[in-house]
Amino acid sequence: MTITVEQGSATVTTHFINGEWTDAESPTFAVTNPFNGEVVAEAAAGGRREAEAAVAAAAAAYPAWAALAPGERQRLFLKAADIVDRRHEELVELMAVEGGASRAFSSFQIRLSSAMLRQAAGWGYLPAGDVIRSDIPGRTATVTRKPLGVVAGFTPWNGAFYLAWRTFLLPLAFGNTTVIKPSELAPMSAGLVHAEILEEAGFPAGTFNVVTHAPGEAAAISDVFFESPAVRCINFTGSDKTARILGAQAGRALKRMVLELGGFNPVILLDDADIDESIKAVTFGAFLHQGQVCMNSRKIYVDRSIHDEFVAGLTARVKSLKIGDPRDPEVIIGPLINERAVQQIDERVQDALNRGATLETGGHSDGLIYEPTILTHVPADAICTTGADETFGPLLVIEAFDDVETAFRAAQDTPYGLSASIMTRDRSRGLDLAERFDTGIVHINAPTMASEAALPVGGVKDSGWGRSGLYAIEDFTELRLTTVSSKPGRYPF
Repeated sequence: MTITVEQGSATVTTHFINGEWTDAESPTFAVTNPFNGEVVAEAAAGGRREAEAAVAAAAAAYPAWAALAPGERQRLFLKAADIVDRRHEELVELMAVEGGASRAFSSFQIRLSSAMLRQAAGWGYLPAGDVIRSDIPGRTATVTRKPLGVVAGFTPWNGAFYLAWRTFLLPLAFGNTTVIKPSELAPMSAGLVHAEILEEAGFPAGTFNVVTHAPGEAAAISDVFFESPAVRCINFTGSDKTARILGAQAGRALKRMVLELGGFNPVILLDDADIDESIKAVTFGAFLHQGQVCMNSRKIYVDRSIHDEFVAGLTARVKSLKIGDPRDPEVIIGPLINERAVQQIDERVQDALNRGATLETGGHSDGLIYEPTILTHVPADAICTTGADETFGPLLVIEAFDDVETAFRAAQDTPYGLSASIMTRDRSRGLDLAERFDTGIVHINAPTMASEAALPVGGVKDSGWGRSGLYAIEDFTELRLTTVSSKPGRYPF
């Protein structure tokens, strides 16, 4: 299969199972460009039959893949990275027409994906385990890491290209085989284009499989993942609401899960913060991909002594962001993913304004494009400021504070615990505050969106559990204890 994104034409996609692009016996469904509504693909609407075939293929491929020499895996990962680099321009185009991603965000994902492939290429050479001292004379005890088997992944529509790599690449790097169910909103950039890349790189058949489904028809595929004994782990990136449903299934099936969920992601600007740098960091952190990323900044707490200057500077910078078709290289703010997303943002903005909030900029939509919006003086009971439910879009709330402790307690008053940022010129002061945050990530003088391929991204509380990067070895391998005794044992009977 060849994925194309030519203007006015639509790709017809199929599933990728056991190294082959299968004929779609089931109906197809339309994938549309969120900017103009054009159909960009007709994707295969798979279900239980395709999922079962994909899991069987992964299970059959697992023994050989797990036993493959590290150098062979390394060669494949590096070749895949080269292909990602070579296809940069067409990948940018794909992410624009399928997911509304700007060139800046698409290029950001491509660079991270290439870097992660190149870093993962060396992970097969990591130490395989430890030798543990035994209290039993003549006994040697070794603890080794073994891959789990088949890992099934759910890949999201937002940040689709990079987050899909993260979902399946980490299990592959540690010797597992994979089956991916991409979001129906972005089946190509959340899975199918990856299959093209891995196929060209020469990955063995069955190591990576993709099954797509029509809107509202995920359950049949999901059920197979949880029911199959071959699937040892479920890797999910998405909302905490969906994760609770999947978690209940995992509990019944006793399946391991890795979850990367939502976040409220506060930023605290102390009185000694560099205002110009803070404006740049917050603009990037809040409005990258129209605020549709789990690590986007949602609420900014600003010391009152610098509040007015910061708000004025931030508002001016945000107003300068170009809005429009994400195919335009200069556009930063493109469309939201669908009408429901626009409706949620508008309802929450209007709720805050009706309660007395001040609109600094934004607050209007044109089709699926919602202007980047900044609210100040938002009452504590407004939906968008409580931290109880993530607002997924280009909406930023700013609150002044007189006391750092009060701001810190407010920033922590959320069920989420993914990312947080602290802006200050005083390194010690920043580190002291960071140590107390109950989040998986804290950045000092950087956006909540800061990311690198090898770093352990992940959250606590309702933001999930498990980590990406090198630390994913904890999630996608299991420990095996082996002992060897060279002397006769002593037994109580």
